[in-house]
Amino acid sequence: MVLGYHFIFSAYGFWLPNDPRGSWSDTIRNFELLKFGPGTKVEATRSVAHSPHDRALRLKAKQSLRYPPVKITGIQARAIARGFASAAEEGTYVFHALAILPDHAHLVMSRHSKHIDVIAAHLKSRATRQMVDEGLHPLARFASKNGRMASPWARNYWCPFIRTVEHMRQAIGYVKRNPIKAGLRAQRWNSVVPFEENARRSRGAS
Repeated sequence: MVLGYHFIFSAYGFWLPNDPRGSWSDTIRNFELLKFGPGTKVEATRSVAHSPHDRALRLKAKQSLRYPPVKITGIQARAIARGFASAAEEGTYVFHALAILPDHAHLVMSRHSKHIDVIAAHLKSRATRQMVDEGLHPLARFASKNGRMASPWARNYWCPFIRTVEHMRQAIGYVKRNPIKAGLRAQRWNSVVPFEENARRSRGAS
């Protein structure tokens, strides 16, 4: 039984579809990027971030991107969190952990009736809209003449399913520690509901 999801959203340019460590995609849509190899889709549910690879080749591939890799600032992170919170209210999602780092975001939430692709698109859309509304879109200077901006997010996402209470606790702990491991301050977001508290509420309602 699935209890929840651990979404990982990469910022544009952070994790390429042909990353030598593996990726979430088997499709390369950028011709210049294709020169550095085909898609490297993997099915692993563990992180492959520290897998041995040709780092120089990976960094060279990033130079072929149409836009510079997105780096999320603290102010932008707060806007993203507000966008996620709006999506949660609209979709009745329950968040148990959230961490927004300079090049990716982690979000742990309870299981929902919607398909994860729909949830992911909803979350990224609301986060992007919030940055646009606040004048904080990281690729705003590359907007087209009609004002259209490229997505600040990678096309795909990672989402291991959480099937046990212990796994849920581990995922929440991992996400909470993530900013600290990256040398940032611990993050606390109003949209996050403690898992144990939510579990008690659910039992009380049944």
